[in-house]
Amino acid sequence: MSTAEWLARDAASVWHPFTQHSVWLSDEPTVVERAEGAWLYDTDGRRYLDGVSSLWVTTFGHGEPAINDAIREQLGRLDHATFLGSTHPVAIELAEELLSVAPRGDRRLSKVFYAGDGSSAVEAAIKMAYQHSVQSGRARPLFVRLTEAYHGDTLGAVSVGGIDLFHATYKPLLLKTLAAPSPAVYDRASVSAADAAAEAIRALDAIMAEHGDDVSAIIVEPMVQAAAGILTYDASYLKAARELADRHGALLICDEVATGVGRTGRMWASEHAGIVPDLLITAKGLTGGYLPLSAVLATDDVYASFLGAPAEARTFFHGHTYTANPLCAAAALANLRLMRERDLLGHVSALGERFGELLAPLAARPGVTNVRRLGVMAAVEVAALGERTGFRVCQAAKKRGVWLRPLGDAIVIMPPLALSMDEAEILVGALDEALSEVIG
Repeated sequence: MSTAEWLARDAASVWHPFTQHSVWLSDEPTVVERAEGAWLYDTDGRRYLDGVSSLWVTTFGHGEPAINDAIREQLGRLDHATFLGSTHPVAIELAEELLSVAPRGDRRLSKVFYAGDGSSAVEAAIKMAYQHSVQSGRARPLFVRLTEAYHGDTLGAVSVGGIDLFHATYKPLLLKTLAAPSPAVYDRASVSAADAAAEAIRALDAIMAEHGDDVSAIIVEPMVQAAAGILTYDASYLKAARELADRHGALLICDEVATGVGRTGRMWASEHAGIVPDLLITAKGLTGGYLPLSAVLATDDVYASFLGAPAEARTFFHGHTYTANPLCAAAALANLRLMRERDLLGHVSALGERFGELLAPLAARPGVTNVRRLGVMAAVEVAALGERTGFRVCQAAKKRGVWLRPLGDAIVIMPPLALSMDEAEILVGALDEALSEVIG
């Protein structure tokens, strides 16, 4: 079947996420037929370097044999069994593996609660934090969130988000939250990252001083606000958020859906600040990009507040049908073990530095307003030249065999973690040429 025929069938029956369908076909969408390693192949036989790791999820690339084998082996044993009233070995092993690589510090993440995707894990963490406050003696109905935050698209996750383009329509439906200024939104030409963080810390301190007794949790994307355009910030802000949460008896939730599992050069972005959250959320790269699975890692203190006699109703009444699906868990377990065996974090550290070298010259190009990076999370922001400048740059890169996606006019670079150094050069080279085509 031809690409045109597939697209006609798609347009007749499918509603895509984050897509304005009035321009869907005119934007020349790609029909991806197969993938191998860091490369996607379309129905016309063209190949594209997957520069956004299929929305920030692939670690070793597509079709990693060891993960394929782990899923097949698990499929031969158990496809699915409810996690309500039963358990299974692969979910237990995965929980042990996750806790073994969890951040270390002044508290211990000791329990794993499974969910389905990033948004559903955020929902679980929000409910955990509130119920923990109730069962610890004082109901705290407020959450502190950052402006420019993104935590997912379900209503609780939207409530703690802060990107008006995505969230404004739903405001009448949302939880009451307190918006703290982002430490990442600043003019880097005139304000240092440390000074921007210090200003944001003062604002957060004032919010907690006034409302702290009613705040169940502060929720942050540690070190990078990804969906806002890969906005990076200084680690001092995370340290202050940890201290302020403790001072006022609130929890700290670190949403590591985008930043965790190696993306920033550490296993967890919160490790850059040397802090341990009370609740850590992971998803996206957890399964290596294969299957939807997320988890909330909780401390002993949070978990203990849910214990009691059945009649006390302290149970966490939350879950879903496919909780801890064995196939998803097998993919995640294989991915985490491969990361350790192949020292993927060491590779990511070197790859991030190489990206820094390759991207540095782009910052001096006319029309490029900012280049920012942490690990292998990067963005090249361009000045708007007419409508959809970022989109046009990505389309120009696609013609050169590199698949990228913009966030507004910020071109996001988020490749598979196992990308080779040669492939990194291909990616940045195509972007450089695309910038020349679009902005001169």
